[in-house]
Amino acid sequence: MSQLSTPLPACIPVARPCIGAEEERAVLDVLRSGWLTQGPRVAEFEARFAAYVGCDHAIAVSSCTTALQLSLIACGIGPGDEVICPSLSFIATANSITAIGARPIFADIDIATYNMDPARIGDLISSRTRGILVVHQIGLPAELSMFRELAATHGLALIEDAACAIGGEYEGALVGKPVGDCACFSFHPRKILTTGEGGMITTRDPQTAGRLRRLRQHAMSMSDVTRHHARQIVTETYDEVGFNFRMTDVQASIGIAQLDKLPEFLDRRRCLAQRYTEAFAHVPWLVTPHVPAKCRHNYQSYMVRVADSMIGERDTIMQRLLERNISTRRGIMAIHRERPYRTAWWDKVLPQTCLASAAGIILPLYHEMTEDTQDYVIETLTNLGI
Repeated sequence: MSQLSTPLPACIPVARPCIGAEEERAVLDVLRSGWLTQGPRVAEFEARFAAYVGCDHAIAVSSCTTALQLSLIACGIGPGDEVICPSLSFIATANSITAIGARPIFADIDIATYNMDPARIGDLISSRTRGILVVHQIGLPAELSMFRELAATHGLALIEDAACAIGGEYEGALVGKPVGDCACFSFHPRKILTTGEGGMITTRDPQTAGRLRRLRQHAMSMSDVTRHHARQIVTETYDEVGFNFRMTDVQASIGIAQLDKLPEFLDRRRCLAQRYTEAFAHVPWLVTPHVPAKCRHNYQSYMVRVADSMIGERDTIMQRLLERNISTRRGIMAIHRERPYRTAWWDKVLPQTCLASAAGIILPLYHEMTEDTQDYVIETLTNLGI
């Protein structure tokens, strides 16, 4: 690898949330209102989020992990059941299944999209299978039509882990108008729309929505807002075991401001992603993202993959970029290689997962990234002397 003479810039992060005066004012308004926890701003955020994705019901919660956990419970999944999911995902995907006493069964991916391959699902379905948890990996929608058909054929719940997928589109519809039972979003700072922490569940079913609203708040029979506005003394009941998975009004106020900016965020990310793709088109040792015709990527992350012959150089490439003040992250983790899920034979049945995890590099991409900064990343990566 050759040395570069270009002067070092300030450290370039992989991601950076875009927070402005609108979010600051919204938070201040909530702080002055005296209502800080789940309340009117959460309800407004839910309504506006549902309207954006085109869904009937949106339920705000504390994270996407808790969104997944509640969705699994609401779909009747529990101890001893099995749920099919990808290993190529953040560990929260599997943890949400394990947390309710069920067992994740890992399916391999399509190496072109990094999403779970529906053609590899059939042999994994057993008498204990109760659901499919499909992930829209780093913002690219999965093959939902085929997963819907599989779920319907076998009588399984279908839940979408849409943590990264806000603004992504499948067959012309935004992710979040669930093809299955529920879709779950993350508002972590690395996501396009952030509330600091937080999550959202969307569903078409009013009964599911009602139960999710109760479960997130200790299974309380009425909300704090309802109780607050009651003109008579009312006493709530608790008819099942619930959780404290609430979103605060402080977080929701940030989310409302971010939702107004979302179209601009998406346009900018897609523009920057296109610049990367065009710049790397003729770099023989890099594989750029593939986007099927029926999908529209939101580019929550931009991940390249080094050629198979270069996998042993992946970490060296990342280190060289870091020495030039360019932060990167490894490709998507393989959950089955982490200690809680480690079983030797998974490697044999998940070859594409292992390949993608070992070869991927996530490059810097964020709303306020300038073309000059991106050009520096491109120049550095393409001139490492590979």
